[in-house]
Amino acid sequence: MNVQDCTLYHGGLKGAESLFGENAEKYGVQETVFTFDGHRLYRDKNSITLSEDDLARGDISMELASRMMNRTYYETEKIRKVLQTIFHMVNKGHQVFVVGTILEDNSVKGGTGWAVELAKLFNRPLHVYDQNQSKWFTWKEGEWQEDSPKICYNTFVGSGTRYLSDDGIEAINKLFVDSFGE
Repeated sequence: MNVQDCTLYHGGLKGAESLFGENAEKYGVQETVFTFDGHRLYRDKNSITLSEDDLARGDISMELASRMMNRTYYETEKIRKVLQTIFHMVNKGHQVFVVGTILEDNSVKGGTGWAVELAKLFNRPLHVYDQNQSKWFTWKEGEWQEDSPKICYNTFVGSGTRYLSDDGIEAINKLFVDSFGE
């Protein structure tokens, strides 16, 4: 796999997404940040502002999103736009990497969990670094299995918590080293 042929998709937020972007830049991976009008980005490299029509293509019932993630999402315009933006990230990226916390019901904590649920729904290779367990897990055969993933596809998503631990930072950095070398 040629690193110059790879593209990272993310949402430009502080924490995991920005660190994925910094690593992409360091290794020569192309980077695309999806956003919407009025959304403040922490990392704004090669951003695409999604139109209302674009956002509508990623629309989903907030009731369905709440059910899939076993939590309540209220009908707020910003939350809806964030979930619609995540749809575009996962739709474009073949492989999905997330840093966060795997919950007992196999979902992932926070808005990041929507990227995880979409990856499952779209049958994407899915990897989560659980900061509480300090381990990578891959979704296989309907369960999380401990793993040491690498970036293996030309398009991938980097998402996750805004609150990276030192282990989470190291996990993202090591993912790029293991995938693309020093």
